[in-house]
Amino acid sequence: MTDIFTKKKRSEIMSLVRSKNTVAEKIVFSYLRSKKVYFRKHYAGAIGSPDIARPREKKAVFIDGDFWHGREYRSLRKGKSENDFWVKKIKGNMDRDKRQRKYLKINGWKLLMVWESDIKRKGTRNDLLQKIQSFLTEK
Repeated sequence: MTDIFTKKKRSEIMSLVRSKNTVAEKIVFSYLRSKKVYFRKHYAGAIGSPDIARPREKKAVFIDGDFWHGREYRSLRKGKSENDFWVKKIKGNMDRDKRQRKYLKINGWKLLMVWESDIKRKGTRNDLLQKIQSFLTEK
């Protein structure tokens, strides 16, 4: 399917997509604060800047955007060349995530990855928020 926007307009639209303090992140931050769980936001002290980190315990949570981190990568790729801009971009993001997370695990970090849509979806939100809280607070 061809894009309905010009390259300039598509660039403008995509530039408005935020990478920090997304709706999903704000939901999780608010929940954790209400439960009095200490955490660091967008922790630059660890490779990949986890969205939520507990540096002393070496625990990190990544709240991955569905599009940018490849949740729908298979459907994105359908009928497109390996050289398609978005196919290459998302594949590159997925490869980078894999390298960074492998590095963190090798260095003793415990990781939890969640999809933003699962947090935003009311049917899965509560269970996922409890899972994040348990992951961060368990010894």
